[in-house]
Amino acid sequence: MMEFLYFPEDKTLYIPAVITLIIFMVLAFMFYRWMVKVSNKEEQAFNERFPNQNEHDQQNHNVDSKEQ
Repeated sequence: MMEFLYFPEDKTLYIPAVITLIIFMVLAFMFYRWMVKVSNKEEQAFNERFPNQNEHDQQNHNVDSKEQ
């Protein structure tokens, strides 16, 4: 009934799949950390270039919330 599922008798065939999974998980985590660092640098550069922009956005958000 489930011919499409293949579970090998020799469990050592799972080793390459586990190694590949671990490699890709580590690479995904490294990419995630890199993206967080880049985002923080961009946020810091934005805040240095436009120092009052955050306060302005928060004030506008508060006004918009009160109107609803």
